[in-house]
Amino acid sequence: MTVRLMLTCLCDAFYGNVGIAAVKVLEAAGCQIEFDTRQTCCSQPPFNAGDWTAARKIADHCLGVFPPGGAPIVTPSGSCASMMREGYPMLYPEKPHTECFEVGEFLVKRLGILDWGARLTEISGAAPIKSASEIKVAFHRACHGRGIGLKDEQEKLISNLPGIHLVPFKHGEQCCGFGGAFAATHGKLSSGIGLEKLKNIQESGAEVIAAGDMGCLMHLQGLIDKHHLPLRTKHYLELMAEAIPA
Repeated sequence: MTVRLMLTCLCDAFYGNVGIAAVKVLEAAGCQIEFDTRQTCCSQPPFNAGDWTAARKIADHCLGVFPPGGAPIVTPSGSCASMMREGYPMLYPEKPHTECFEVGEFLVKRLGILDWGARLTEISGAAPIKSASEIKVAFHRACHGRGIGLKDEQEKLISNLPGIHLVPFKHGEQCCGFGGAFAATHGKLSSGIGLEKLKNIQESGAEVIAAGDMGCLMHLQGLIDKHHLPLRTKHYLELMAEAIPA
């Protein structure tokens, strides 16, 4: 299946490795990828701030790059997928809209891939090499995923990867505190929410925090660095890409 890859502002500016991982995973899933270099922002920041006039200017460009009727759009961010699926119908209630999926959602719901380890065995003819030791991973479900109906699709994809052991933690559905501009306008409150999240994750014994939204990862990694916590963050697509045989 051909897909149109929509990277995000955070991916472009800070997480290029996540874009590379998304390409590797989608190609391993059998997809052909179209990437239009004219793409910019999805318009979520001004939309969330209530400036819908500015949001429409940016969204007009985005819809020019990703017009309705083409191949499905996939993005490594539930946040941007949510903007296109929930925000655009509010900005343009009279217009048709394109299909936009978060990558993990697309793999599970459209391609029927429920076990990434099994998929890699299928395409390579050999099971992924098992690690001598397992890394304890806590999975953070980003709030924006709820807007597009994401549940445990992302966790399912990494749950059987060699060397990965998903661990539960208290209040797993709690926000990380990022909230886009909220982190800048309400810094103390944002940090407090994030530190509470990190405390619960530390108590689980996790070494790595995985998530599907780069805003969450950036916020949590910033708090980890500032407070010298023994944790690190990774986008779940990076874990999937690392398991692909060379």
